[in-house]
Amino acid sequence: MFQHYPCQRYRSQSLSRRAMLQQCSSGFAALALSALSLERSFATDGSELGRAGHGPHHAVRAKNVIFLYMDGGPSQIDTFDPKPLLDKYNGRDPGELFTVEPTQFNNNGKVLASPWKFKQYGESGLPVSSLFPHIASCADDLAVIRSLTSEFPEHTFANYFLHTGSGLQGRPSMGAWINYGLGSECQNLPGFVVLNGGLIPPGGLDCFGSGFLPASYQGSVFKPAGTGVANIERNEASAESQRAKLDVVQQLDRLAEKQVGKHDALESAIRNYELAFSMQMAVPEVMSLEHETQATKTMYGLDSEYEPTRIYAAQCLIARRMIEKGVRFIELTCPRVGGDRWDQHANLKEGHENNARAVDQPIAALLKDLKQRDMLKDTLVVWAGEFGRTPFAQGSDGRDHNQFGFSVWLAGGGVKPGTVYGATDDFGYKAVVDRAEMHDLHATILHLMGVDHTRSTFRFGGRDMRLTDVKGHVIHDIIG
Repeated sequence: MFQHYPCQRYRSQSLSRRAMLQQCSSGFAALALSALSLERSFATDGSELGRAGHGPHHAVRAKNVIFLYMDGGPSQIDTFDPKPLLDKYNGRDPGELFTVEPTQFNNNGKVLASPWKFKQYGESGLPVSSLFPHIASCADDLAVIRSLTSEFPEHTFANYFLHTGSGLQGRPSMGAWINYGLGSECQNLPGFVVLNGGLIPPGGLDCFGSGFLPASYQGSVFKPAGTGVANIERNEASAESQRAKLDVVQQLDRLAEKQVGKHDALESAIRNYELAFSMQMAVPEVMSLEHETQATKTMYGLDSEYEPTRIYAAQCLIARRMIEKGVRFIELTCPRVGGDRWDQHANLKEGHENNARAVDQPIAALLKDLKQRDMLKDTLVVWAGEFGRTPFAQGSDGRDHNQFGFSVWLAGGGVKPGTVYGATDDFGYKAVVDRAEMHDLHATILHLMGVDHTRSTFRFGGRDMRLTDVKGHVIHDIIG
C-alpha cells in the first residue's frame, strides 16, 4: 500500500531486515506498509517523534468520526435540496434563465427537473428525496449544509481538496490530521481505517495519506470481509516464536538508529511491527459479525438481495464495531453498483438509484444503531461527495459536475439535529446564502473533535502547515 523510504545510509540494513521478515513469513512486512499508530489518546508530553502533543484545545463533542464518502458527487437537487422551479422550467434553455459557467465537458442540455419527489420528514420537516426512504426516517438527526462549495470541478483535484484541504497531491488527509493531534484510544487497531467497499477515489491512496506528517498517521485500508487485511494470521507455531523474531527485528532497527539517528520511516516501521503483532488478535474479532443479532444484521441489510447493499451494510456495521474499540477515524468508500459511481453524466435516474439503493438502508441503520447504543452523541457521522451536479442536463439525461453549491450532512457528535444551513439559488446552481468553503467543513469537524484548526499545525517547508491552510471558519450554526 504505502511504502516507507529509508535514507541512503540505512539502505543496506533495510534490505537485510526485509529479507529476514520474508524468511520469517510472519506477515509483518505486509502489515508494516499500512498506517498504524500506537499513541494513547490525548498524550500531551510531545515526546513521540512527530506527535502534535496538543490533545483537545476545548470541550470535546465528538470522540470519533465515520466519514461516509459518496464517490463521484451526488446531485444536491436530487437528494437534500429541493428546487420546485426546476419543474416549472424543465426543458428550457438554462442560458435564458441564469449565467451558465463552463462545465467539465461542456455538453450542456436543457434544464432538468428532478426525477424524484421530495417530502418533509420528522418534527424538523427536513426535505429528503424519495431516493433515500431509509435515511429520511433519520431526518431529525441530520444537519444539512446546502451551501458547500469547492475550488475544483474535476474528480482528482476535488477529492484531494475534500480529503486533505488542498487540491495538490501528497498532503495529509483529515484522518491523519485528527490522529496526529489527538492520537487513538485503541492500542491494537489503527487509529485511521479506510473500509474499502470496492471503489478507491480518483486520486488514489493519497486521499488517505499522511503527506508530510509522520508515516504512522496514514490510513490503513481494510476490506469489509474475511480477515480485512492480508497476512493477519501468523505462520509460526506459537506467539512466543513470533515474538522472538520481532524482538530481533527491533534490535536491528535500534542498531540502525544509533548509526543514522531518528528517522520517520524507521520509527513508523517499528511502531507498525508492534501494532501488527497486537492486531493478530484484535482484527479477527472486530471483523467477525457472527455475534451480532439477526435483527441487527437485517436492519443493516446484510441479507439484502442487492449485493452492493450487503457490502455497504458490512462496512457500516464494522465501522460501528471499530468505534466501540476506540478507532478514531473511519472512512467508508462506495461499493461497485455495475454502472458508474455517483457520477452520472448520463442515465441519471438509473445511476443515482443504484448508488442510493446500495447505501441508504445501511446508513440509516448505522445512525439508529449508534443512537440506540447511546454512541451517536460521541460519534460524528459525515456524508459528503467531492462536489454536486448541475441543474441542467449533460446531453439529455445526465448532470455534469458542479462545484458552486452542493449539499453534505453531518449527524451526532455535537451537531444540532434537524437543521439546514445555507441555501443555493432557486435552481440549486450556486450557493447564495451562508456560502461555505471546504475549509469551513474541515474547521467544523476539527472543532467538534475538540481541536482548534488554527493551532493544530506541523512545521514543513519553512512554515506551520494545517488542514485548513490559512482559511476556514467554524460553522457554529450547525453545532448544538
